[in-house]
Formats: sequence, structure tokens, C-alpha cells
Amino acid sequence: MWPVPPVAEAPLPPHLPLNDYYASEAERRRFLSRVFDQTAGSYDWISSLLSLGTGELYRGFALRHAGLEPGARVLDVATGTGLLAQAAARRVGPSGRVVGLDPSAGMLSRAKDRRRIRLSRGIAERLPFRDASFDFLTMGYALRHVVDLPSTFAEYRRVLRPGGRLLILDFARPRNPVGYGLTRVFMKMIVPLLSRLFAGGKEAEILMKYCWDTVDQSLAPAVIAPTLQKAGFRELRVTTWAGVFVEYAASR
Repeated sequence: MWPVPPVAEAPLPPHLPLNDYYASEAERRRFLSRVFDQTAGSYDWISSLLSLGTGELYRGFALRHAGLEPGARVLDVATGTGLLAQAAARRVGPSGRVVGLDPSAGMLSRAKDRRRIRLSRGIAERLPFRDASFDFLTMGYALRHVVDLPSTFAEYRRVLRPGGRLLILDFARPRNPVGYGLTRVFMKMIVPLLSRLFAGGKEAEILMKYCWDTVDQSLAPAVIAPTLQKAGFRELRVTTWAGVFVEYAASR
């Protein structure tokens, strides 16, 4: 009797399909490439608006709290303009090394001005690095843009050394009805309008509306956390701030 091959698990995307923006995976990638390339010049301003000016302070706090030490080798996946990578570079100091990876040429063109950060182009699901290359891996507010969570987390585990640390910062859909309503008004209406008026025009407005829609349709931390554990991460800590900002910190 021939052995039955294992059944491949279906992909687990981080949010439900958003057909108002694209109709296929190829269209999704083209859409993201366009809006991130065209809004790269205003992305730092938009990021500051979303965090109400607390982003720099919070990034440093989150990295320290997750155990990033001086001298570490760090990979920042979906680095964008390099805001989180820059905070990591300050933390690891001159004896450490920080690599920022992103699929957007526009974002990388802005990140090249960051000090002490090496840049690479690529995607989270296929990291162009050898096994156990890094002590610490970060991802800031981009988990909702990957195709499949299990394969992404498997790649994260692969490039981390044994005992290496993981920190993912992201948004979560608020569970409290009042918090949900307030966050929806801010992220779907106020931020897109201000982005259009002051930071990049129509494409910035589209990106921010899309950002909210990915949050609104995203998987809950109660689903993402077990997926991380199944991928082989341990000592997982999930912290939620203000009902909408979430940290996933774990070790390989």
C-alpha cells in the first residue's frame, strides 16, 4: 500500500480579503508596491500622526523591554523608512549590526539615510539570509501585509540563532465597542484626510484607509499568538496598549 502524502496546510493570511483594493494576489502586490513607493516621502510624518508623536519613545521602550542588548545582530523585516531599525541601531551601538529589509524600493530609498543600517530588498516569506544569522528580529506594523503567517514565522525562526529574540509590533482591532468606534474614526477618517491634505495627496489617503481596513479585518492576537507558538517560538508575551497597539515578544 502506497503511503499517503501529508496534506499541506492552507495558507493563513493575517486578514480577510479586501476586494475593494485588489482581486488577486498579484494585484495585491502591485497595489502595495505602488502605494508604499509613492508615499515613502511622507511616511515618517504619517507614522508620527498615527502615534500622536510618541513613536520614537515607544520604539526604544519596546526594544529594551523585549531584551535587545548592545552588540546584537538585528534584522528589521518590512523596515519601511527605517524608523524601528534606527531605534535598534541606537540600542545595539557600534558593536552591533542592523539590517533593514523591505520589498519597496521607494521605502528603501528613504531608509538609506539612516545611520549604521544596512539595507536589503526582499519579503518576509522568503528571507535572503542564512540560518541563524541574527540575534534579534523585529517587524513594525507590517504583519498585516504578509501572505501567510505560518510560513512567515517559520522564516523568522530559521534566521534567528537558538535563543534569539523576536519582537513584532502591530495593530489589533479594538474589542471594546467604544474603543473600536473612536479608533475607526481616527484611523479611517481623520488620518486619511490629514494625510491627503498635508502628506502625499491621494495615494497617502488610500494607504491610510487601507491600513484601517486591514486592522478592521485582521486576525485577533488570540489567533496569531498560537500560530507563533506552533512555529516554534517560546516564552511568548503578548502586550496590548490602548486596545489597538499590540506587541508579540518571544524567543527561538
